Amino acid sequence: MGDLFPPPGSDAERRDFVALQERLRPLYERVFPERLEPRTVVVLPSLTFDHTVIERISGLPHYEERLLCMVMLLRLPRTRVIYLTSTPLHASIVDYYLHLLTGVPSSHARRRLVTISCHDATQRDLTAKLLERPRLLERIREAIGDPASAHLSCFTVGEEERTLAVRLGIPIYGCDPDLADLGSKSGSREVFREAGVPLADGRERLRDVRDAAEALAEIKTRDRSLRRAVVKLEEGVSGEGNAVFSFDGAPEGPQLRRWIEDALPGTLRFESDGMTWECYAAKYGEMGGIVEAWLEGDRKVSPSGQGRVDPLGRFEMISTHDQILGGPSGQVFKGCTFPARPDYRMEIQEITRRVGEVLARRGALGRFGVDVVSTPTADGWDHRAIEINLRKGGTTHPYRTLQFLTDGRYDAESATFRIPSGEERSYFATDNLHRDEYRRLTPEDLVDLVVDHELHFHGATQCGVVFHMIGALAGYGKLGMVCVARTTEDAEALHDDTVRLLDRAAGYGVEGEPRAVRPR
Repeated sequence: MGDLFPPPGSDAERRDFVALQERLRPLYERVFPERLEPRTVVVLPSLTFDHTVIERISGLPHYEERLLCMVMLLRLPRTRVIYLTSTPLHASIVDYYLHLLTGVPSSHARRRLVTISCHDATQRDLTAKLLERPRLLERIREAIGDPASAHLSCFTVGEEERTLAVRLGIPIYGCDPDLADLGSKSGSREVFREAGVPLADGRERLRDVRDAAEALAEIKTRDRSLRRAVVKLEEGVSGEGNAVFSFDGAPEGPQLRRWIEDALPGTLRFESDGMTWECYAAKYGEMGGIVEAWLEGDRKVSPSGQGRVDPLGRFEMISTHDQILGGPSGQVFKGCTFPARPDYRMEIQEITRRVGEVLARRGALGRFGVDVVSTPTADGWDHRAIEINLRKGGTTHPYRTLQFLTDGRYDAESATFRIPSGEERSYFATDNLHRDEYRRLTPEDLVDLVVDHELHFHGATQCGVVFHMIGALAGYGKLGMVCVARTTEDAEALHDDTVRLLDRAAGYGVEGEPRAVRPR
């Protein structure tokens, strides 16, 4: 069957992909706006990243569940969703999402949901598993039906996803892999300059750790007070490819670069657990990277903006968030609050708009995020753009969950989200609620607990808790959740109450009774 398709990565495959992508414009104009128009959305939650960088993430196989919020598209009565996974989804997890639907019976939605699994739990990305199974691809094609009304929704879009799109005969609502460099660490810095947004001092397009040492010496020479710098792999994910270098004890003058080269192996502190200098240096030589000055500050925060370039080439603002970061030096994404703080959310929105307009001119398509580091000044905030994620990210599924549950919309004039009644809604979201003791709980226990304590999302109040990555609970003691409330303060309180409830139920030993946040 492979002989029927052009070789992966070939010019012929690229031409076929471009032809498929041309279907998106009429699909977007004719089908997307109409609730009753038949369509098929194939959801591909593959994390097609370098596994050396992400393999240490706890519960990684269950990150494919993060896009299950897309199942809520089934509230559109003539929409079919095909959800692809490495291993089968547990029936209780599917039931959980179907019961969140409003406007259609869950039995009606279930008939329009097709789940297809590779039955392959190996530590490889989902797209690669699909491509090596031609009979499984045939089953997906049969499930799609009319390819003229279907498209792929991917977490990431790379060369493998392009090959899959061609073999399925449907377009991807996402950026052409040939433009992926726009979302690399180096490409991001170049886009920021074109967009006229401030960025940290640094240097990009570094080929290996010797280049990194030279760049570190340059930025230290420009700023003698610089205490630290961050070294980043070109294709690092969620901060996992970052490492911090300290200039403590560094000499001045011509000895500086040699001192840095000698100090790098023992001084570099990696964000990824278990990373070694040998592995990191080899990976840096393979993919390259950047060096940036570390932005100091006691009250430093990391907001982000999310936007989209639609198939008509128009930029649309989607959201702003404040990121919750962890890891050894606070660079690993743990969660987020929505919207970003009122004293700078409009400024983050403006940075995102400028970047989005550049991306649109360059031919990008689909969702993207702009990460920023902000520090307070005497008259406001100093914002420095850090990187572009030219894909869905950790803020995508919480926002889509809110959107699907409430039927609300983002108001760009106020940078807030409003439900149909006009009220605002906010949330606190995390992918990293993790305790070893949570392994004592089953998905059924989880649902029982939040329902019994009236924390579960309630359609009447449009407040409450929605879980994701439920499949990681028993095996890894890990799950994610989106806590929806009227304010970010109430959303955070709802998160804290839910954590206390789960801690007590799992025997973690937290004192005190949960204080459920009731709608006010």
